[in-house]
Amino acid sequence: MTTDAIVKRGERPRAAMVAFALLLLALVIAAVVAAPPARSQGGEAGRYTGVASCAGSTCHGRMEGDGIVVRQDELMKWQEPSSAGGAHSRAWAVLSNSRSQFIARNLGIGDPSKASMCLGCHSTAGASRGAVPVDDGVGCESCHGPAGGWISSHYAGVGTNADPDREMRDKHLSNLRAGLWKLEDPVVRAGVCVDCHFGSKGEGQFVTHRIMAAGHPRISFELDLFSSLQAHHHEDADYGWRKFGSGGARTDHVQMWAVGQAVALERSLDLFQSKRGTEGMFPEFFFLDCHSCHRRIFDQAKPLRTGVDNPGRAMAGGEKWPEGIPPYNDENLIMLSAAARLASPALAEQLAARTAAFHRAMTIDRPSAVAAAAKLAETVSALKGAFAARSFSGADAFALVDAISTPAINDRLTDYAGSQQAVMGVDTLLNSMVSSGRVTVGAAAGIRADIDRAYAAVKDPNAYKPTDFQAALGSAVRSIRALR
Repeated sequence: MTTDAIVKRGERPRAAMVAFALLLLALVIAAVVAAPPARSQGGEAGRYTGVASCAGSTCHGRMEGDGIVVRQDELMKWQEPSSAGGAHSRAWAVLSNSRSQFIARNLGIGDPSKASMCLGCHSTAGASRGAVPVDDGVGCESCHGPAGGWISSHYAGVGTNADPDREMRDKHLSNLRAGLWKLEDPVVRAGVCVDCHFGSKGEGQFVTHRIMAAGHPRISFELDLFSSLQAHHHEDADYGWRKFGSGGARTDHVQMWAVGQAVALERSLDLFQSKRGTEGMFPEFFFLDCHSCHRRIFDQAKPLRTGVDNPGRAMAGGEKWPEGIPPYNDENLIMLSAAARLASPALAEQLAARTAAFHRAMTIDRPSAVAAAAKLAETVSALKGAFAARSFSGADAFALVDAISTPAINDRLTDYAGSQQAVMGVDTLLNSMVSSGRVTVGAAAGIRADIDRAYAAVKDPNAYKPTDFQAALGSAVRSIRALR
C-alpha cells in the first residue's frame, strides 16, 4: 500500500486506523444491539425494496469501478469480506457466531439471528419492511432510506438535455423530495447513524447496561472516521455538483466531526431525560463512565488509587467530583468543549457553565439531573446549528488540534472513552489538513507513528493508562503543530 493511499480520505485508510476502527465496528456488530429503527414512513415512500434492487450491472453491481457517473461497484465494496467497508453487510451474519449466541443465552432471547432486539440494527429487515431478506444485513436503505418512492427516478437515465450536470442535480433534488435521505448534510447523516451506533427511544433500539453485562461491547462512534471507512464512492467533481450544487463543494471533514460530536451528545442527553434514564430502581448505567467503577479490585494492605482526577468534572462552585458516584460519560462533551469556542465564544462559555451545573445536579437527584440535562441540551443544539452553518478551513483544523491539546481539555482525558474520541478527532483533523492542502502527504506520513501509539494506548480498556495516553497524544500534537 502506498503512503498516498494510506493517508488520503476516500481511499483505503492506514493500517493503525483500520485496525482500531475495525475493532470498534466488529464489536458493535458482533453482538445484540437493538430493535426497529425509528425512521418509518407510510405509503410508497416508506417501502423497502432490498439490496437486490440496487445490484444490477447497470446500477451498483459491477465487478470493477469503471462507471461513467459513479463507480458502479458499490455493492462489491459493501460486501468486501475483510475490511471495515464491508462491516454493514456482515451485520446479520455475526448474530450466528459464538459470542452473539453467548450474549443471547445470557439475555434469554433465543436465537439472536431472529430476535427483534438484535435485528433492528443488525438487518434492514428488522421492522415491518416487506420482503427485504433478513440476511441482507445492514443494506443500502438502512443508510439511504426506503427506496420505494425514489428508486425508479434514481436509476433513470440522464443526459437528455443540453446540460446533463444540471439534470443530475435536479434529479438528486427530486429524489430527496421523494424520500432519499440527504447524507451529504452532516446533521442528517449523524441522525441516521446514531440510531444504531448510539441508540434511540425506539423500543429495543438501545444498548442498556444489562445488555452490556450480558457481553455486548460498549458503543463508540465518531461520524467522520466511520463515514470514511464506510464510503463506497469517490468524491469527484460530479459528486460535488450533484450533492452540493454550483461550485462542486466537497465534504467538510472538520465540520462532519464537529457536528457528529454535537449530535451524539444531544442524543445522549435526550435519552437520559427519557424513560431510558433509569432501569428498575437503578439509574441506567449506560450513560455513566464505566471506568470510574470498573477497576481491578483486590484486598491489599496499602490502598492504591487507580482513578485520575478530571478537572472537567468540577461542579458548579468548584467542588471536586465525589469519589464513589459514577460521573456522566462525557467523551463527546470533551470534544465539543474543544470545538465550541471556534463556533461561538458565547456558547462556549454557556457550555462550560451548564456542564458544571449538570455535573452538580447528578450528585443531587434524578429530577435535578434531568432539568440540568435539558438546559445543557439547549446549548448543544445551538452549537450543532452553529457548526452546520459554518465552513471550516485548514487553519481551523490546526486550531482544533490546539484546542484538544490545551491543558483545559488534555487534563480531562482521564478515562478510556474520552481518550478514544480524542485520538479519532486528531486523526480526522490531520486528514482534513492533507485534503485541504495545508499538510503534504509525506509530512502527514511522518506523524503516523505518534498517531499509532495513541491508538495503541486505547486499544484495550483494561490496559488503559491515562498518563501514557496523554504522552502519546501530546507527541502527535506537537508534531502536527510543527507543520503549521
